[in-house]
Amino acid sequence: MPFPASHPALDRALSERGYDEPTPVQSAVLEAEVGRDLLVSAQTGSGKTVAFGLALATTLLGPVGEGADRIEDNGAPAALVIAPTRELALQVSKELEWLYGKAGARIATCVGGMDPRAERRVLERGAAIVVGTPGRLKDHLERGALDLSQLKAVVLDEADEMLDMGFSEDLTFLLDAAPAQRRTLLFSATLARDIVDLARTYQRDAIRIDTTQKNAPHGDIEYRCIRVAPNEVELGVVNVLRWFEAPGALVFANTRERVKHLTSSLRERGFSVVGLSGELTQSQRSEALQALRDGHARVCVATDVAARGLDLPDLGLVIHAEIPVNKAGLLHRSGRTGRAGKKGVSVLMVSYTRRRKVELMLQSAAIKAEWQGPPTVEMILEKDRERLLADPALTAPVEDEEALALGKLLLERSTPEQIAASLIRLYRQKLPAPEDVYDDDRMKRAQATGVNDRGQKEGPLTDFARGGDMVWFRINVGRDKNADPKWLLPTICRLGHVTKPDVGSIKIFERETKFEITRAAEARFRAAIAASTGDGVTVSDAVAPGPSERPARRFDKPMRPDGDRPARPPRTEGAPPKKPWTPRPAEAAEAAAASAPAAEARPKWVKRTRDTPSPEGKKPWVEKPRSAKKPWVAKPGTAAGDRPWTGKPKPGAKPYKGKNARG
Repeated sequence: MPFPASHPALDRALSERGYDEPTPVQSAVLEAEVGRDLLVSAQTGSGKTVAFGLALATTLLGPVGEGADRIEDNGAPAALVIAPTRELALQVSKELEWLYGKAGARIATCVGGMDPRAERRVLERGAAIVVGTPGRLKDHLERGALDLSQLKAVVLDEADEMLDMGFSEDLTFLLDAAPAQRRTLLFSATLARDIVDLARTYQRDAIRIDTTQKNAPHGDIEYRCIRVAPNEVELGVVNVLRWFEAPGALVFANTRERVKHLTSSLRERGFSVVGLSGELTQSQRSEALQALRDGHARVCVATDVAARGLDLPDLGLVIHAEIPVNKAGLLHRSGRTGRAGKKGVSVLMVSYTRRRKVELMLQSAAIKAEWQGPPTVEMILEKDRERLLADPALTAPVEDEEALALGKLLLERSTPEQIAASLIRLYRQKLPAPEDVYDDDRMKRAQATGVNDRGQKEGPLTDFARGGDMVWFRINVGRDKNADPKWLLPTICRLGHVTKPDVGSIKIFERETKFEITRAAEARFRAAIAASTGDGVTVSDAVAPGPSERPARRFDKPMRPDGDRPARPPRTEGAPPKKPWTPRPAEAAEAAAASAPAAEARPKWVKRTRDTPSPEGKKPWVEKPRSAKKPWVAKPGTAAGDRPWTGKPKPGAKPYKGKNARG
């Protein structure tokens, strides 16, 4: 349906932008009662920015048909829009600029990373609408640069993201500073408990608008899950980018370090790529986004935080190089594509160890995804042929006379086949080379049918288990370090850049572990372990374990439980009789000691005195004489002939006055 009648200035702006009919959230906002608070939940990319821009029209310009066509007073701001990130705030500001440009409204943007002095000068000149992030708006308000006395409406865009990022205190400060008689428009992708509490506190009789489809994913997004080996995720990303060849692609990673690594790796392979992470400055982020919008870069590698609120043109592909943490992260990432009615593809790179987690996540989000292996080299080259033959440049009429003349000259000097081959070579030089990626399910199908995807016969994989052409290696981890195949096998695959079928038997000894690698993967394995640091784990050549070498514990064969052991056969009648029992020497000695008569008890000890007769053979007791004490000697000064004591004190000592002496 066409847009409902609005203010003439906004109608002209919408028609020039090609807005023929509103989205569901825009229709619901326009049909709501004029002047009421709104609590809106809508999917990402559903046109929420234009929706609350139209909702502010009655507040800024007056009722439809009766209000003014232009905003003459751009003094104190009449509307305040709060967004969680700098990128989203800048994007909202640009949307409102073209929507209210013909109405004469000035837009001021206040975000972190920009020059605050320049922002204060813009606020002093006056602006009808102020768009900013919570921290920078609070700073301007505390410094007196932002005047909220004439505010008529406050919009909270992506309110759930602001609360998740810890802006609750700043939001409370801004909302408390705004006039009580104002409109509060709250837009959020989800309505969690904290969002409902915020709306209940700061909204008055709000109209609830919900345009999300319950238990249904975004209809314009196609989900695919690509099976990859844990050590080949990066190669899988390369092939997915080459397979789709989307005008714009967004690759998600979980950490800044991973963003750096993926960006460098894709750039080295020939992709035009930029990276976005929280450590970049505002100017660097702006340059990266501008390169994406101008078409100079086709791939953007970013973290979840850096990609908040990104609305990139022609973004048709989202790749989850690392699995998101939860369902909300999956929906937020995937919502960067399939916006404004356009179709998009969301691809999850799923390693064998994370498949169950991804299946549960998709089930909780009610998403039906198509599972497949990574695109092969042959599939990508065939796709390149189709794209080359369908290129509009080959069928478009040539109007350049100079180009026609040059083409005739080339035909005179070369054959058409040579010219076509040169054109194909130039076309392929611009494309990064696809990677040879392993797919476990594809190898299993080849094992079962005996024919691979290329139509070639292929031998069974079980030759490895029967002791085929294998090479033995050793790793310096054994039973003394609690070695276990559950983590040894992934470690070997990660260090050697091999997959599970490339590893044969694993024998764990007390101080080392020996394992087999196929001959086909030997060169790749040696190159990988030579370039790997290993984190203290070293891998070297080894010989096959001999018969005398026994593992610390057998893992290849399960141990037989005691209950499965056969019972001992009963003794037959013809068996020789048992020997009679005879006691052992120690047992005989104990028995003899027990049967011997008890020895006479030893008399108790008696203290000897003078009158006690001495035992036979002992000397009689004689009392020892007491030692003579030293004779008494008088102290100096008291004996006869000594000089009597005069009572003079010692030098430096106080004279003795006695206990009862006074003074």
